[in-house]
Amino acid sequence: MHATEISPLTKKLAAFVALSDGDLAVLARLHQKRRSFGAGREMVHEGETEQSAYILAKGWVCSYKLQPDGTRQIIDFQIPGDFLGLRSVLLRTSDHSFEPIVDILAAEVPKKDLLEAFTNTPRLATAILWVASRDEAMVVEHLVRLGSRDASKRMAHFLLELGARLTLVGLGSKSGYACPLRQYHLADALGLSSVHVNRVLRDLREAGLVSFRDGQVKFLDYAGLVKLAGFYTAYLDETGPLLL
Repeated sequence: MHATEISPLTKKLAAFVALSDGDLAVLARLHQKRRSFGAGREMVHEGETEQSAYILAKGWVCSYKLQPDGTRQIIDFQIPGDFLGLRSVLLRTSDHSFEPIVDILAAEVPKKDLLEAFTNTPRLATAILWVASRDEAMVVEHLVRLGSRDASKRMAHFLLELGARLTLVGLGSKSGYACPLRQYHLADALGLSSVHVNRVLRDLREAGLVSFRDGQVKFLDYAGLVKLAGFYTAYLDETGPLLL
């Protein structure tokens, strides 16, 4: 990573901790081993062991589990600045798979380098623990979304959460964001059929709340969408650094 380049991960970690020059130097070293992956090429397969972690630099990835009947449940979507496979490094076995949605660029981080960074930069280790905790909080929110929200609220909450995550790394705003997801991705993530996804998106657009067309999410009435979804950002913990 060039000295003047601010990575998406650095931007995200800065929401939790004021990074020192030493922290930034370690982050730069973690970004050195860049790898490209084509869309649809599985990066990590469920059950694999001795995997490296990855830091997503460009592009989008989905994490998922395959069901015995061959259907897929998407657990989440990873965007620039997200770790991929961090848990599988610490637990030794990957409990789900990762697949790029578009061509991506990611930094491969061997387990040895990650543990060395934890040892030498405790503040950075704490910040990465915050990232992992935030990811866990999102998974909890996703369970609530699937279990207790109707389709319109589910979709609204999903689009708003993605917007908040992208805004944190400089790739979105309350006006909207670029989004490469297709309707079948939304269906696999939200527990809906592709037909239902199409109908829900149409209803939200006709209600003047949000549109999703040609790879672009546009918030037409941000406050109205927040109200419909019951979207509160406390679980995303983006109110400013806790460690100065």
